[in-house]
Formats: sequence, structure tokens, C-alpha cells
Amino acid sequence: MRTHKTVLVFLSMRPRQWTKNFIVFTPLIFSQHLLEVNFLIKAFVAFTIFCLVSGCIYILNDIVDLEQDKKHPLKSLRPLASGKLSVSFAIKALLLCGIITAIGSILLCTRDFTFVVLLYVALQIIYSWYLKHVVILDVFCIAAGFLLRVIAGAEALQVSFSTWLFICTILLSLFLALSKRRHELMLLEENAVHHRKILFEYSPYLLDQMISIVTTATVIAYILYTISPETIEKFGTDNLKYTTPFVLYGVFRYLYLIHQKNEGGSPEKVLLNDRPLLYAVLLYGITACAVLYFH
Repeated sequence: MRTHKTVLVFLSMRPRQWTKNFIVFTPLIFSQHLLEVNFLIKAFVAFTIFCLVSGCIYILNDIVDLEQDKKHPLKSLRPLASGKLSVSFAIKALLLCGIITAIGSILLCTRDFTFVVLLYVALQIIYSWYLKHVVILDVFCIAAGFLLRVIAGAEALQVSFSTWLFICTILLSLFLALSKRRHELMLLEENAVHHRKILFEYSPYLLDQMISIVTTATVIAYILYTISPETIEKFGTDNLKYTTPFVLYGVFRYLYLIHQKNEGGSPEKVLLNDRPLLYAVLLYGITACAVLYFH
């Protein structure tokens, strides 16, 4: 019985969504330390800690949103919403996992990394209790979660966090967050407000306008990053510009999935299930690494 409950807790931590935490490796790649074992280990530790932290947040969100999730066509199947996992057991698991994560964060990483992790946890808690009900700020909070992961990756390695990385990360994160809201609104239709009250403040037209602005800004920011004198001087080449086609295709493919396939609610699900998008990401990674490490 206890083993069964442990499995349910693990599922409640949503391991499929841990793919979001791969963004922690971004500073490792762009700081050109990918081939150094000690840096690779530190990045992997940071990734593991964020998987545990985000897992705890997911459990907390499921507890807070229990009644709303019961009305959702998909979220009602989760262990807590379906009644397969009790709230009391989930809280015990949450506390135990939180303690382990805190100890690991303090012992294995830097003080600044620990601070970023605590900031991420605080943001997620405030978001769960209040900010997710505040229009526009709700999507900024989702985007901030991605940004803090990248900052944490930089702090774990103790490498610089460039302005370009900040801009590109926040814009891409806003694109994903707005797409998530649009998917929720379109999926639930007239029941959207009953599931998440903040959806009453949005409309498909408004979200499409926001997505359009952020999409354009994301692409332009990345192109300017690849050809900026600062980037060329840092990497000793201007060949990073050749990764632009993969970025454009990835953005266009995601927009296609949002508008034509009504997807986008779970970026990690889209990435894992849509082969063209997955191939674009892989080709981008291979090309970027080739430029950064073998130019």
C-alpha cells in the first residue's frame, strides 16, 4: 500500500514536466563549459534539485486547486483530484521532499544558487495563492519560473548571466505562458471561468495579440543576439547566426500547433509528442554546440 502511495506521489510530482528543467543547462552550454566534467556535474545537480523543487510545487498546486481540478476534463485524473491519493499523505511527502531538497541545495551548490531556489519557491507559493488570479501578472509569473531556472543554472556554475540570455529567456517564456493560457481558454470554452477565474479576463483575440507581439520580439532579440559584437567577441565567431532557421522553424511550428491543432497547454508534452518540433530543437542544439565548441 505504501509503495502504491509512493508511486502516486511521484506521479503527482509530474515527472513528464521535468523537461522544463533542462533549461537549467542553458548557461552550461553558452558558457562553453559543456565538455568539462566538474561543470557538467554541477549542472546536473542543479537540474535534479529543480526537479525535486518543481515536483513539490506541483503537489502544492494540486492541493490548493483540488476542487477546481475535479471539474477539469484532464486534471481530474490526477492522483489527488481523483481521490486516489489523500491530501494528508501528500502533505507528508511534500514536507519530506522539501527537507531533502533544501539540504541538497545547501550542501551541493553555491549560496547564490540556494537563494535563487528559495526565490523560485516563494514566487510559486505566492503565485498559487494570489498572483495566478491577477491578469497579465499571472503569465509573467509563469515566465519568471523559467527565467529563475536559467539564473539558477548560472549561479550553480558561477558563470556570468548575460543580458542577451535574460532577454531571450523572458520573451520565450512569455510566449509559452501565453500559449498555455490560450490553450486553457479554448479547451474549456464556457467552463473555463469555473476552472480558473482569471480566464474570464482573457479572450482568444487578446491572447493572440499578446502572442504575436512576444513572438516577434523573441525572434528579433535572438537574431540581434547572434550578430551582436558582444556575442561575436565572446565566442570568436559570427556563425551562431546559422542557428536562426531552427529558431524560426521552432516558433512557427509551435504557432501552428497552437492555432491549427489546439495544443500548447503543456510545452513539455508538445515537445515530446511533436517530432518535427523535437527534431528542430535537437538540430538547434547540435548546430549551436558545433559553433560554440568546434568553430
